[in-house]
Amino acid sequence: MKTIDELLAEGVSGKRVFVRADLNVPLDGGTITDDGRIRAVLPTVKALVDAGAKVVVASHLGRPKGAPDPAFSLAPAAARLGELLDGPVAFASDTVGESAKATVAGLADGQVAVLENLRFNAGETSKDDAERGAFADELAALADVYVGDGFGAVHRKHASVYDLPARLPHYAGYLIATEVGVLKKLTEDVQRPYVVALGGAKVSDKLAVIDQLLGKADRLLIGGGMAYTFLKAKGYEVGISLLQEDQVPAVKEYIERAEKNGVELVLPVDVLVSTEFPDLKAKAPTHPTTVAADAIPADQEGLDIGPQTRTLYASKLADAATVFWNGPMGVFEHPDYAEGTRAVAQALVDSKGFSVVGGGDSAAAVRTLGFDENAFGHISTGGGASLEYLEGKTLPGLAALED
Repeated sequence: MKTIDELLAEGVSGKRVFVRADLNVPLDGGTITDDGRIRAVLPTVKALVDAGAKVVVASHLGRPKGAPDPAFSLAPAAARLGELLDGPVAFASDTVGESAKATVAGLADGQVAVLENLRFNAGETSKDDAERGAFADELAALADVYVGDGFGAVHRKHASVYDLPARLPHYAGYLIATEVGVLKKLTEDVQRPYVVALGGAKVSDKLAVIDQLLGKADRLLIGGGMAYTFLKAKGYEVGISLLQEDQVPAVKEYIERAEKNGVELVLPVDVLVSTEFPDLKAKAPTHPTTVAADAIPADQEGLDIGPQTRTLYASKLADAATVFWNGPMGVFEHPDYAEGTRAVAQALVDSKGFSVVGGGDSAAAVRTLGFDENAFGHISTGGGASLEYLEGKTLPGLAALED
C-alpha cells in the first residue's frame, strides 16, 4: 500500500487529487455536533494543499436513498472544513454534474473543493458492478490521483471506496495509515494483558468479533444493551430491557467457550433501571434505581451498568497492557445513565496500557463527556470498519489501496 508521503515525494503541484474522506458527522438540523471526523482528515488535506495540489474532497453523510436530500447535504461539513483550514473551501452542489465539473475546473493550486454527498447518486452504493463502475468513471474524470482517507467507509464496497482507486494512481492518506497501524497492534504481537470492553445496543452486531476475541483477548467486559442478552443467557430476568432472544443460544455457547479457553468474561453485577426509556432531548431527571443484575424487575428496563460494576470494570482494566473499547455501557446521552460509560473511559485514561477507542458511539461518548482525546492511545473514526478488521475480514477499501 503506497502512502501519501510517497505521493508527496513524487510531486503533486497542479494535480487534481481526489481525497475520499469520511465527513459523516452528526448533525442537529444544520449544526455539526461533533467535528471529529473532519479534524481527522486535516493532516492529509493540509499536506496536499501545502504541496500545491488541487484537492477534491468527497464523502457520504447519512443514508440518503440515492437522490439529493437537503437533510443530508455536506454543505455544513464543507464550511467547517474551511474554518479548520483557515481558508476558503469551494462547495459543489452535486457529485459529478455541472457544478462539480465547474468547481473542480476553477481550483487553483493549493485550493480545496468539497463535492456534495456521494450517496445522492445511486451508483455510489449500488450492488450492480456496472452501475457502480459507471459512477466511478465519472468521479475519475474529476481527478488525476486518488487518496483514500475515509477509514469509516473502508468496509463498504462502494464506488468511491472500492472502484475508483482502480481507475487512478492510488495512495493511503495519513488517517488510514494510522488506523491500520493501530489495528495491527490489536491483532499482531499484542501486548498482554489484552482487555476488550464491548457495549452498544445489539449483541448481533458484535457476535463475529466476540468469536474472534475468544481466541485472542484475556478479558472481555460486556455492557450496554447487549449485556441483557448475556444476562438472559445466564438465566436471569431482564424485565423490559433490550433483548435479542434469538441470540441467546449463541451467547450461551460463547460463555461456555470463554470458560474453556481461559478468557475471563465479565458481566454486570448491578444495573440502573427505570420503567421507561429517557427523553434524550429534554434530559429531564428520571430517578433510576440500582438493582442487582440478577434481580431486574419484570416491568423495568436496564439502562446503564451500576456503581459496583463500574468499580469492577475499572479494576479489570487497570492492569491492561492493551485495551480496545467499542460501544457505550449505557444510554450515555442522558446524564442519569452516563456514569457507566464515563467510568470505562476514565479507566482507559488511567490505564498505563495502549488504549484504543473503537469509533462510532464510543468516540462520540468520549467527546460528549468532555474527555481530552489526547489522553487515549487512539480514537478510531470507524466503529464498523474497526470491528470488521478485528473479525479478520478483508475490507474492500483497504484491498483497493493495495498494489
